[in-house]
Amino acid sequence: MRNTKAITVVSLGPGPREYLTLGAVDALKKAEKVILRTSLRCDAADYLREIGVQFDTLDFLHEECEDFDELTERAVDYLLEKAEEAPLCYAVFDAAADETVAALRRKAPETVVLPGVPLSAPFLASAPAQEKVEIQTASSLEITSIQNPLLILECNSKMLMGECKLQLLSWYDPDQPALFFPPSDGVSRTYKEIPLSDMDRQPKYDHTCAVLLPPVELTERRRFDFYDLVRVMDILRGEDGCPWDKEQTHETLKKYLVEEAYETAAAVSEEDWDHVADELGDVLLQVVFQANIGRQYGTFELSDITSHICRKMIDRHRHIFGSDHCETAEDVLNNWEKIKKEERGYKTQTDVLRGVSVGLPPLVRAAKVQKKAADVGFEWDDVKKALAKVREETDEVLAELEPKSENLEMELGDLFFACVNLARLSGVDPESALQKATEKFISRFSSMENAIFRDGKRFQGLTLSEMVVYWKGSKKHPNTKV
Repeated sequence: MRNTKAITVVSLGPGPREYLTLGAVDALKKAEKVILRTSLRCDAADYLREIGVQFDTLDFLHEECEDFDELTERAVDYLLEKAEEAPLCYAVFDAAADETVAALRRKAPETVVLPGVPLSAPFLASAPAQEKVEIQTASSLEITSIQNPLLILECNSKMLMGECKLQLLSWYDPDQPALFFPPSDGVSRTYKEIPLSDMDRQPKYDHTCAVLLPPVELTERRRFDFYDLVRVMDILRGEDGCPWDKEQTHETLKKYLVEEAYETAAAVSEEDWDHVADELGDVLLQVVFQANIGRQYGTFELSDITSHICRKMIDRHRHIFGSDHCETAEDVLNNWEKIKKEERGYKTQTDVLRGVSVGLPPLVRAAKVQKKAADVGFEWDDVKKALAKVREETDEVLAELEPKSENLEMELGDLFFACVNLARLSGVDPESALQKATEKFISRFSSMENAIFRDGKRFQGLTLSEMVVYWKGSKKHPNTKV
């Protein structure tokens, strides 16, 4: 463990000496050891020399290190080493945004940081008035939304700005107006408006350069983020919004969530990924729609939805966020079920079966109930026995048909349930199997109808026996063998 003396961090400001605070000057004068991250193109450093403050710099690391990560790591090690010799004052342009300061505070939490003038100050003072500006540095740029104006600081080089441009073009149009602040040592800053595509084509760059991207009107955007969707829904259900959207309730919308989920599943089966993204957007819309209604009526808010799911995912992944240990995906599923039982207070396996939501499609619910019964060993040990059970249930249905009995519905339900069990034990998804059978039927029916039309006939003039002949013929058509 290092035996370091006190470390104080001060901000020199955006460069000109006018941005040095009295507190920073006082700390620098009193310090036994002063280290500047850099003295290059820094009028504040010249001022310190003028008033007799001696200092070292980390300029040598900028020459030796291959990337920012190495620079940060070596800078922190160097500072901690020097702090073993004497109390240290470390000066950077903007302590609140400096990566080396953040890393230093992680390794030496007792480090004291004095407030100062941020790097963004001269740019925001010179640019047209902006609200809620997001501020990032070019070297660590990460775009997750375009809700607010974006100020990019320390645009050091053409190469770095080229990397930034590629990321920005995922969200903005190439001709998106941007305000470029060229290199300057002055207190006041000037800018020129350029298209985003030219941000890496300027004559000069250094750490004093910046780029400001003003907000883009909602209707003019090419890309949107999650909170754009929230905003769209606020507008649609606002005072001057859409009459239909404003009338909806939790109850009226519930059918659409189911429909959109099924349409998404169908798109996945088709492996049409652009279509999948479109359908998932419809599902997400339903979530945001319900959250908007919930906020209006006080039932729940969007933050309740995200809080519930995040809490659930953390609690049920104890092997990631806790002390549980899972080696395989099967271990994870078993652990998930165990945790779910604990959460819901299930005491018996019957509780588990009854916990399968009645809101699920019947085929899905039947398969889930059967699987949970199988978890305690209650299932056939041979798929042929499951098939025999289907035959048994078929016979019982037949018995209720002649004459038709009030028990027919129950016996048909037993037959369906047995068929689901047979599919499950065979490794076949019952919903998928039924969906394919339905598609096959439609395809064969189409082939049959086309054959009838080719013979100059219509359904209305055919007996069922005649239709069956055409139906059998449709089975031979290659396009119907699905």
